[in-house]
Amino acid sequence: MKILISQPIHEKNLEQLQTELALDYDFDAVLFPEGYITDKDNVVRACALANKYKKMIITGYRDNNKDRALIINQYGEIILERAKSPMNVRLYTPSAVEVNGSKIGYLLCVELLQGLLGLEEYDTSLTYIAHPIGVGMFSEEQFDEWISEAKRIAVKYNTMILGTSHADGSFRNCGISIPIAYCIDRVGESVFISKNDLRTRIINLKTKEYEFIERTLV
Repeated sequence: MKILISQPIHEKNLEQLQTELALDYDFDAVLFPEGYITDKDNVVRACALANKYKKMIITGYRDNNKDRALIINQYGEIILERAKSPMNVRLYTPSAVEVNGSKIGYLLCVELLQGLLGLEEYDTSLTYIAHPIGVGMFSEEQFDEWISEAKRIAVKYNTMILGTSHADGSFRNCGISIPIAYCIDRVGESVFISKNDLRTRIINLKTKEYEFIERTLV
């Protein structure tokens, strides 16, 4: 399986999503950040794009100013949708879905900090975990903490974990944002860790090789 990992800017019209889906490269799915899709109307549009280009879309969307989980399969069907888990409660379910012979785990942004216990029902059966992140990290300490937690999760569930944030915006408009994208393998080693590097990547999960799309979307 090959996944395109994008770090788009916030937008309302899904232009960057369509641009990525239309790329003349070999990949099966795209990973976009939390809240990239701004409303239910754009969810419908995203479903149509997934079906048109026959690519799975893993992201999150906004509904009444609340973040929700979203995975759309290559036929434009929603196969995972739920509310974002509040902090200090058990991770909401479903947090995994089977598609094309793979089981994909799902953590939405800060749910990363609930994943070490919240995915236990799936044991070590996950093919990979997708981690859409809203905006970049608000400090170097947060960056290091989240990468460390992703490594712990990868080791516990013996699976890869991939994450990406928007290229712009900051947590509660604090003015500090470190765009992040990463891939950690099943033994907790980094395949890549991107800090302030907005290039799109396509990664082969089997070989752990990746390539850059030599442009940015901003």
